[in-house]
Amino acid sequence: MSAEPYVPARARLPGLRKAVQSCAGCALHRDATQAVFGSGSESARLVLVGEQPGDQEDRKGQPFSGPAGGLLDRALERAGIDRDDAYVTNATKHFKFSRQRGKRRIHQKPNRSEVAACWPWLAAELRVVDPDLVVCLGATAAQTLLGTTFRLTRSRGRLVDLPESALAGHRHGPARALATIHPSAVLRADDSETELEGLVNDLRVAAEALAPTPG
Repeated sequence: MSAEPYVPARARLPGLRKAVQSCAGCALHRDATQAVFGSGSESARLVLVGEQPGDQEDRKGQPFSGPAGGLLDRALERAGIDRDDAYVTNATKHFKFSRQRGKRRIHQKPNRSEVAACWPWLAAELRVVDPDLVVCLGATAAQTLLGTTFRLTRSRGRLVDLPESALAGHRHGPARALATIHPSAVLRADDSETELEGLVNDLRVAAEALAPTPG
């Protein structure tokens, strides 16, 4: 089970975005409305990686275009990051859900094999964009890029080296990564303002890392 046969070699973002709609590398494509590929410029220095598309993203075909995306926009603005300067994507490209209370679709976390199956798409995006910094939004994204032993509760908000295996072919030097909570966790929190401030503080670390060196 892998998306690798569906990923066109050496394709740029437009070719990848077209090809992903035909991906049947795991079972998630069967029930999803469409694949939701990343959004942003090939020249972005910052890549934001979430877990998977949500209900609204599945319908619209755009990552982080639902409530979590709105909160992410607020957090980025407060941290001094222009979302238009970032490339935004997810570890998996199809929405995984169960149906409860009639037609309502309830998010389900993708399992490890589904994330691994979808990895070739994320790897291709990172190859093309070649960022200086990757921000992992949530534990799924962090463990996808930084290894299954990575613990968000211990290491969030810290700059670490992105493993070479996660960014094969990086052209102009090593890239770094930073993990923080997913915006949806802020929406679910009892004290959402405190959680939002924590997310903003982590994103400020990312903003400082990308800032030009004085002199």
